[in-house]
Amino acid sequence: MHPVRSVLFIPVSGPSGMGEVARCVVIAQALQRRWPLVQVHFALSAAAPYLAQVPFPATLLPSSPTFHPREVSQLIRTLRPTVVVFDNAGRTVQLRAAKAAGARLVYVSSRRRQRRKAFRLRWMRLLDDHWIAYPRFIAGASSVWERLKLRLMGRPQVRYLDALLPAHDSQLATSLLGRFGLTRGEYVLVVPGGGTTHRGARHSPRTVAAVAAALARRGTATLLVGAEPAAPEDALRTSGRLAVAELCELVRGARLVLVNGGDTLLQVLACGRACIAVPMAGDQAHRIACCVGAGLALEGDADPAGLEAQAVALLAAPGRIAALEAALGRARIGNALDEVLDRLGVLGLGTLD
Repeated sequence: MHPVRSVLFIPVSGPSGMGEVARCVVIAQALQRRWPLVQVHFALSAAAPYLAQVPFPATLLPSSPTFHPREVSQLIRTLRPTVVVFDNAGRTVQLRAAKAAGARLVYVSSRRRQRRKAFRLRWMRLLDDHWIAYPRFIAGASSVWERLKLRLMGRPQVRYLDALLPAHDSQLATSLLGRFGLTRGEYVLVVPGGGTTHRGARHSPRTVAAVAAALARRGTATLLVGAEPAAPEDALRTSGRLAVAELCELVRGARLVLVNGGDTLLQVLACGRACIAVPMAGDQAHRIACCVGAGLALEGDADPAGLEAQAVALLAAPGRIAALEAALGRARIGNALDEVLDRLGVLGLGTLD
């Protein structure tokens, strides 16, 4: 009889933004396909509006897990998971609880502040893996101090991840196109994100939603995901939040994608689709600038009318879209999901094979 193996995912979660949770769900679904006997559990904020999109048992907390060290530590001691994955979340006491419970520890960072936390010596002693959730050209190469600390400590294993994408599902793609009345290669997908407006941000989900409505009024088949238009618009197709697998299929079929600078940007690039990216938070501007500098995306105009005109001009220039897609093909931003699963196997889940 095989021993029970389990993974506890502890991502940042709250009233807005779901990039970390979506990333963990993609990993969890893939690992259960590879190892059906693995048990999965999440620790999440009860305030998160996307709980229905997490198809796994979850312990709900009043706010993001980082702010509940006692409750999370007790959960770890109760579950005694094989692996704990902290995604931009966690405190030292929680990491120590996981270590004391015999778990292997993975920390995922997608922001500079969290990356610095993971390179503190007291965390490096505890972590088995540190996954940097963007390609090197976005996240930046290891600094001299990081390399020095890694030589000194001999741990953790550090790896850069490209996108994490569910496998292509042609039946799901066909179903989604029929559901929204779309034709592959002939629609604009607009995914502004569900976060709030950040100080200094040039756009918000509402302003980008307005651009989606304007494109629809022009006769362009347009699907707006995860945001509400300012006013009802008959020509605009809309959807609430979608599962990552559904969103990725719609990305694969789009002619053009308008997206923010979060994790969805990387998924769009990995799918090889031309996109206009709009920063809505401080850390997004840097990511978009890196992608624009590499010739992989266009930065959205700061003015809504300018953004609309930019999208219209790009749609009328198939050569420019083809050039963007060719650049993406050369860049080969890959799907790191198999790499992640292989590593989780080494950390203890592979003993189920």
